[in-house]
Amino acid sequence: MKFNLESKVAIVTGGGSGIGRAISNALAENGAEVHIFELKLPRAQIVADEIKKNGGKAVAHVCNVVNQQEVLQVIKELATSQTIDILVNNAGIAHVGNVEETSEADLDRVYQVNVKGVYNCIHAVIPAMKERGGVILNMASIASSVGIKNRFAYSMSKGAAVTMMYSVAKDYLEFGIRCNSISPARIHTPFVDGYLKNNFPNAVEEKFEELSQTQPIGRMGKPNEVANLALYLCSDEASFITGTDFPIDGGFIKLNGD
Repeated sequence: MKFNLESKVAIVTGGGSGIGRAISNALAENGAEVHIFELKLPRAQIVADEIKKNGGKAVAHVCNVVNQQEVLQVIKELATSQTIDILVNNAGIAHVGNVEETSEADLDRVYQVNVKGVYNCIHAVIPAMKERGGVILNMASIASSVGIKNRFAYSMSKGAAVTMMYSVAKDYLEFGIRCNSISPARIHTPFVDGYLKNNFPNAVEEKFEELSQTQPIGRMGKPNEVANLALYLCSDEASFITGTDFPIDGGFIKLNGD
């Protein structure tokens, strides 16, 4: 099959829901053994069981990406028994607000997960990957490329995800490590549903349609569409691609305002 990941071992942070869940399933469906890192075990275990039920290989792990020692310990244990071929830095949190509406605590919280968490995982996995190469994929956002209203802290963190990608791609070329990032626009995930329910309880359908129409293509993306791009970038078919950010945005970056 194309995009064959047989014998590959992949880590997907935040792999228990939304885009991470779709990526975990896509990698497993194509032969990878997927290790799902989540803050709480039940969420990771549900996806691992789902993958195994469909004939794939998956292991659930409790791992707080903010805690460097925890990340180092989990990845060290993995690396002692097998190779680590793929790291998908998907774990992340959102924040709505401009700079005046972003407290120091808000900024620190977003930084800890979306920036330090990515750094912690890359820092832990690089020594193992240097021995035989590998693929690192950061989940960024269109907010790292264009201005999005009321996304000050989130945009900062996703810009960091892209620039960390550039640095890693440059620094580890000689070791056969490829590093890229994906920048989605609005993707229909449980987070979106929860946001609408909590903030617009009397106008969920209206607001959903409003958010959908902000993409020129006229709808939100689907998690599996992002997962298919991730699958390609993690596969050997993408072996000539490194140091690149890939928007998947329904035309948002280039077509808005035309």
